[in-house]
Amino acid sequence: MAGSMFPSTPSGLLSFPFSPPSAMPFLKFQEMMGIDVDRWMLMHSSEQPRKRASTCHAFEKEWVECADGIGMTRAKQECKLEFEDLQECITRKKLMKRMMAITKQREKLIREGKYTLPDYHSGKTETTP
Repeated sequence: MAGSMFPSTPSGLLSFPFSPPSAMPFLKFQEMMGIDVDRWMLMHSSEQPRKRASTCHAFEKEWVECADGIGMTRAKQECKLEFEDLQECITRKKLMKRMMAITKQREKLIREGKYTLPDYHSGKTETTP
């Protein structure tokens, strides 16, 4: 192995310029591309500018405190509500779904003639000074 492209270790095993792939996952795309999801998820708890906590800090703290030390399998079951709260705070999916339903209902009422937009929503200028 003296002429090998990869240097060898004292035990005779090949050592690669990068860490050998572990059993799971086979290809570490996130690591290879420099993406660190754990760091992104925990950015909310890091020190913030002007010493203000981030929007979702309280939800993240509840989830971390719940899941700390019990393992991923138990945490998925026992901390499901905390994790759902954190996900909602980050993604705002339920809020967007609710806003779309409100907008559809408003448009339906406008089409039926049961609701008229205020003047300032229809593009008319204000007549009062």
